[in-house]
Amino acid sequence: MAAMYMLEIVTPDRNFYSGDAEMTIVRTTTGDMGILKDHEPTVAPLSIGVIKIKIGNEVKIAACSSGFVNIDDEAVTIVTDAAEWAEEIDIDRAKAALERAKERLDAKQHEIDMYRAQISMTRALNRVRTAESKMDHTNL
Repeated sequence: MAAMYMLEIVTPDRNFYSGDAEMTIVRTTTGDMGILKDHEPTVAPLSIGVIKIKIGNEVKIAACSSGFVNIDDEAVTIVTDAAEWAEEIDIDRAKAALERAKERLDAKQHEIDMYRAQISMTRALNRVRTAESKMDHTNL
């Protein structure tokens, strides 16, 4: 087993995850970032995407909204607006939200509504893909 480090994932509602990790993959605004023990200290903004946590032979997968990751000598901390384990996602609800967002985009209403609809669509699509990919992922 590779070296472990402390990982904390925090949302406004709860301490989503607190424990050891061997590797974490997050989606930053410039692309995916893999984090191992002794990673260079970094602060990076996160995009809507997936968080993958490898612990031994297990991989945990979560959908994540925007936020940031802070990597220092002691731990890795992810602060995000929302996080949801793949197995917790109600895929029918996520698909319905995706359809509603697509309908709002097709309606081409006010500019602010278009922006919110695009964000809603991106989040819903991320949740659907995360829930569906859980069945396909056995490792990183």
